[in-house]
Amino acid sequence: MKCCITELRNKDVISKTTGARLGNVCDAQVDTCTGCVEALVVLGRPRTMGFFSREEFFIRWQDIEVIGDDIILVNHAHQQPEPRRRGGGMDGLFR
Repeated sequence: MKCCITELRNKDVISKTTGARLGNVCDAQVDTCTGCVEALVVLGRPRTMGFFSREEFFIRWQDIEVIGDDIILVNHAHQQPEPRRRGGGMDGLFR
């Protein structure tokens, strides 16, 4: 099956172990040397007072079990958020 990044953005990411909805795909991390997708970036729930920011999770490509028509099942219940490298918008406003 072939799939575009834009098609992945509409899919919910679900933990296979807990059944919890982790969020929606918002980006992909690609190794520019090999051209391989390394991880999907998932936009999770809003943070406390999260009008401007949400949790972001990196789901490694190896942890993806199934990419279906509407959802993506992943093996790990909860990935630790990793810092994003890009800034802008309201980043750092309340630090």
